[in-house]
Amino acid sequence: MNRVWQPTLGALRLDQDKYQFRVWAPNATRVDLELQTPQARSVPMVSAKRGYFEATVEGVASDARYTYRLDGGDPRPDPVSRYQPEGVHGPSQLVDAQFEWHDAHWSGLALADYIIYELHVGTFTPEGTLDAIIGQLDDLRELGVTAIELMPLAQFPGTRNWGYDGVDLFAVQNSYGGVLGLKRLVDACHQRGLAVLIDVVYNHFGPEGNYWREFGAYFNERYHSAWGAAINFDGPASDEVRKFFIENALYWINDCHIDALRLDATDAYIDFSAYPFIEELADAVRHSARQLHRQCFVMAENDRNDARLTRPVEQGGYGVDAQWVDDFHHALHTVLTHEQAGYYQDYGEVRQLARALRDGFVYTGDYSDFRKTRRGSSTRQTPAWRFVVTSQNHDQVGNRLLGERLSHLISFEGAKVAASLVLLSPYIPLLFMGEDYAETAPFLYFTDHSDPDLIEKVRKGRRDEFAAFHGEGEAPDPGAEETLIKSRLDHSLKQQGKHKVMRSVYQELIRLRTTLPALTDLSKEHMEVIVYEKPHWILMRRWHREHEVVVLFSVGHEPYELSLPIGKGHWRKQFDTSDPRWQSEPNAATDGNDSVAGGVSLPDTFDSDGELSVTIAPLTVVLFEKEA
Repeated sequence: MNRVWQPTLGALRLDQDKYQFRVWAPNATRVDLELQTPQARSVPMVSAKRGYFEATVEGVASDARYTYRLDGGDPRPDPVSRYQPEGVHGPSQLVDAQFEWHDAHWSGLALADYIIYELHVGTFTPEGTLDAIIGQLDDLRELGVTAIELMPLAQFPGTRNWGYDGVDLFAVQNSYGGVLGLKRLVDACHQRGLAVLIDVVYNHFGPEGNYWREFGAYFNERYHSAWGAAINFDGPASDEVRKFFIENALYWINDCHIDALRLDATDAYIDFSAYPFIEELADAVRHSARQLHRQCFVMAENDRNDARLTRPVEQGGYGVDAQWVDDFHHALHTVLTHEQAGYYQDYGEVRQLARALRDGFVYTGDYSDFRKTRRGSSTRQTPAWRFVVTSQNHDQVGNRLLGERLSHLISFEGAKVAASLVLLSPYIPLLFMGEDYAETAPFLYFTDHSDPDLIEKVRKGRRDEFAAFHGEGEAPDPGAEETLIKSRLDHSLKQQGKHKVMRSVYQELIRLRTTLPALTDLSKEHMEVIVYEKPHWILMRRWHREHEVVVLFSVGHEPYELSLPIGKGHWRKQFDTSDPRWQSEPNAATDGNDSVAGGVSLPDTFDSDGELSVTIAPLTVVLFEKEA
């Protein structure tokens, strides 16, 4: 693959042992490069335009360690460091950019083909490294996923963290295996036909090892978010701040062969410029993808339900490729768990779940009791494949007091319904690691800060948060290593009892999604959703040309008989969560309802004259395919 992008920041190799060091430090009048290895020496850097300092140095080892000293102060890591072997406070280390890739055949996947598996590197395997994930890739392919999403990789304090406290954004966490570990994983994924997404955090920096104010105007004190002063995307000197983040994005795409970036909390980007940063970022990634002849994407998390994010630029949007849909999760979660605390108070009705299934967003300009204001905009013109939906993810599990997964909160039957709603929807599905086999380990919040005051602030912050949301019980200590250990997956469960059954359910749902034409067509226009509030049913009809399926979702707790509109013709039942092979216990009865054969009172094949009387068991999903 030809290199089409050249970085301009950080330590850049010019020749065998000749490097150019370039750092943006307008807050300093003098910057010295301190080379620590192979022999210590100090090199004064030359001031350049717009606050940059540069130095070209010969005789530099390819693994040399170095720092910057600003105005004679303490040594600091390079803001564009590619490796931090001693953590966020230690020196930076050069990394040889040469890597033997084996993915020349890889051109990426179409967005509509993404079936995403989100995982946390530190808890996905006992080793907690990027290399260790490689041993699980064949298993993920067997499950049917087409992409893995890695929670943030940027260097954070210590060895335990979700990743959202990262401060060295170009440096892959040292305890995970650094950038070489990431490249080996990406290469292995591409050889198996798996795309790789990474979660990047451009809305704030972590609190420990945060030396950004010493270098330049990375923050705009006029605006504040939940993490303090906002990133400077539109104030004085913001051009160089934006350049830093865009170079970071292109580094992942070009140097590390990443296929897509998930932007964390874009609602915290406060930017009133005529050319918003998020639009500029999406443009840069799109241009790079064209140069590379690969499909690369930008996906955004955004709490505002703003359809402009994914609207094409020529239609007044920002040109982002896809966005996460919290509404879908919240509607599904509240209907199945009946929880109403915190933001869940805005959800809980079956009609809202039906609307999420039909439109993606539930709130499209509607008033939110929780927020005390209207929220969202219309999704009428947004294609279905621009939405990412899930029944659980790191936020929705890990931000609970005890880190309970959805399968801890609802029955086995209910968990199958949740999986079906996500995987049979016309949207891009995201699975959270372990949900496919009903993992028993929680996913807790954990950190590894070195500052005792900061450790206590984190403890207090979590206690205060849970006082208003999921507030019963005592939160596990975020700073204890045991908290991370408790969160590690047990992959052996996949071959045991109900866990094996649940995994088979996920495999079958993915098989149906990827083989039935009506389900492979990710279109809201070729879909009809009808809600039956009283029996708590949703009927979803999807079609593609002559092919058609009807799916009944029973989210209530009582069997119910109803006449349903279903097209004339010959139909075959293709999937029924109440089928004996999908039961948690062999030969289990269907909720004591002996009158129902499986989940629905119909034979495996039947003829319809346009209307059908059906009795469906509680917490059941049944899919019918119309035969030609």
